[in-house]
Amino acid sequence: MKMETLKRWMRDWKYPTSLLCIYGFCSTVKPLEPFLIPFLTGPDKNLTMEQFGLRNLTQEYEFPLAFTRIYSHRATSSVDSITDYNGFYCILSRRALPLASGVDTVLSVTSQIFPVWTYSYLTVLVPVFLLTDWLRYKPIVVFQCVALFITTAMLLWCNGVPEMQAVQFTYGVVTSCDVAYFTYLYSIVDLKHYLKATSYCRTAQLLGYLTGSVLGQILVSLELMSYNHILVFTLVLTGIALSTSVLLPMPKTSMFFHKKRSASDGEGHAGTEEDVQSNGQKDGAELDGSKPQQQMQEDSSDCDNSSSKTGGCGDVLLRLWRDFLQCFSSRTLLIWSAWWALATCGYNQTVNYVQSLWEHVEPSSNFTVYNGGVEALSNLFGAAAAYGIGFSSADWSRWGEVTLGTLSALEGGALFAMVFSANIWVCYCGYIIFKSLYMLLITIAMYQIAAGLNMERYALVFGANTFCALVLQTIITSVVVDSSGLGLDIVTQFTIYGTYFSIIALIFFLSGLHTTMCRKPEKETQRENPEETFKVEDDAQIIIGTKF
Repeated sequence: MKMETLKRWMRDWKYPTSLLCIYGFCSTVKPLEPFLIPFLTGPDKNLTMEQFGLRNLTQEYEFPLAFTRIYSHRATSSVDSITDYNGFYCILSRRALPLASGVDTVLSVTSQIFPVWTYSYLTVLVPVFLLTDWLRYKPIVVFQCVALFITTAMLLWCNGVPEMQAVQFTYGVVTSCDVAYFTYLYSIVDLKHYLKATSYCRTAQLLGYLTGSVLGQILVSLELMSYNHILVFTLVLTGIALSTSVLLPMPKTSMFFHKKRSASDGEGHAGTEEDVQSNGQKDGAELDGSKPQQQMQEDSSDCDNSSSKTGGCGDVLLRLWRDFLQCFSSRTLLIWSAWWALATCGYNQTVNYVQSLWEHVEPSSNFTVYNGGVEALSNLFGAAAAYGIGFSSADWSRWGEVTLGTLSALEGGALFAMVFSANIWVCYCGYIIFKSLYMLLITIAMYQIAAGLNMERYALVFGANTFCALVLQTIITSVVVDSSGLGLDIVTQFTIYGTYFSIIALIFFLSGLHTTMCRKPEKETQRENPEETFKVEDDAQIIIGTKF
C-alpha cells in the first residue's frame, strides 16, 4: 500500500517540482560570489603582475611609484614625471608612496579573466539551446550541475591566470544551460499546474541567491570561514543539487524535436517515460486534468502541419526561422525585445564588473566589504518591485515605452552616481537602485512579450533576445574591457555604461512620446499579435505565455 502511494506521488506534478526546487535552491547558494574580486586578488589566489605577463614597474625606475585615482590627484612636493598607465597616473617621486600593486591586479583580473565568461556564454548558447530540446531537458540539467561542480572545484584548487580563465569558460557553459531549468518544468507538469510550479521553482531560486549573499556576508564579516572553506561548503551544496538532478524523471516530449503525439500519451500528464510504461494502470494512478492537456497538445500540433511526428532537424530549424520572422513582424514585440536585449547587455556588464569598481573606490584590504549584504538587498528589493508591478493596472501598450525611457534614465543616473561619488556607500545604494529598476522593467517586458505567444514561440523569442544581448555584450567587452582591446580602467568603463543607459533612455522616451501623441484614445488599436496568422492556437495555449 505504501509502495503504491509512493508510486502515485512520483507520477504527480509535485514530485518533479519538489526536486526542481531543491535543485534550484542548492545550485544558487553561492556565498563566495559577492566576494570574488577580493578572493582572486587577495592572498588566497595571490595573482601577481608577473602571472598576468606584466612587469612590476618599480623594477624599471630608480624611484617607487605611487598610484592615484583619476578624479582625485594627490599633490606631491617633488614630482619627476607623470605617465598614464592603464588609466591610472603613475607619479614618479622621490617621496612617493609605496606601489599599490593591488590596483594593477584588479585591472588585470577585469581585463584578462572576466571577459572569458562573455565569450564562452555566446559561443555555447545556441548549441545548448538546441541540444536542450533535442535531449529532452534532463540531460542538460544534470550536465549544468556537473559543470557547476567542476567550476567550483577549479576555483578552489587551481591557481594562475590560465586556470582562472578556464573557470570563467566553464561558468559560461553553466550559465548557458539555465534555459533547461524552466523548460524541463513545463515539459513535465500539466498546464493547469504551470502557475504554481513556476512560482515554487522561481521562489526556490530567489531564496538560494538571497541565502548565499546573506550567508557569505555573515561568514566573511565575522570571519567564521575562510574563502577556501566557503568554496568547500559550496561544493557540498552542489553535490546535493547534482544528486537531485539525477532523480528527475525523464520527459517523453519536448517543444521542438520531440512533438510526437499518440494515443498512448493521452493517459499521462505530460509524457514522461514512466507514464508510457504505466498507461495500463487504473485511473487512480493518473493525474487530474490530463485530458485537457492532451487536447491542448493536439491543437498546438496543428501548427506543425498536423503530422504525427516532427520532421527532421532541417524541418525544425526551418519552422523556427519562419516562426522567428512571424513573431518579430509585430512592432510591439520588436520594441520590447529591443529594450530587453539592450538593457540586458548593460545589466550583465554592470553586474560582472561592479566588484572591480567597489574594490577601486574602497579596497577590501583596508575596509570591511559588505558586498554580500548589498547583493541580498538588491535581490530583495528587486523581487518586491517585480511582485508589486503585478498589481498595477497601467496600460503598458500606451505608456510602456515612456516608462522604459524614464526608468532607464534613472538606471543611468545611478551608474553615474556610483562613478563620480568616490564613496563606497553611494556605490552600494546606486547598485541597489540600478538592479531593482532592471528587475522591475524586465518583468514588465517579459509579460508584454509573453502575452499572445504560446510556449514554443516564447522560448524562441527569449533565446533570440538573449543571443542579441550577448552579441552586444561581446562587442563592448572586446572593445572596452579586454586587454587586447582598449583595456580601459574601471572608472571609464562605468562612465560608458552610464552613457549607454542614457542613450537607451533617450531613444525609448522619444519613441514613447511619439506613440502616445499619435495614438487616438477613442480609436485605440489593438496590440499586434504575431499569432493571428496561424489561427490554430486556442485560449489555453495563450495562457501558457503569461506565466510571468
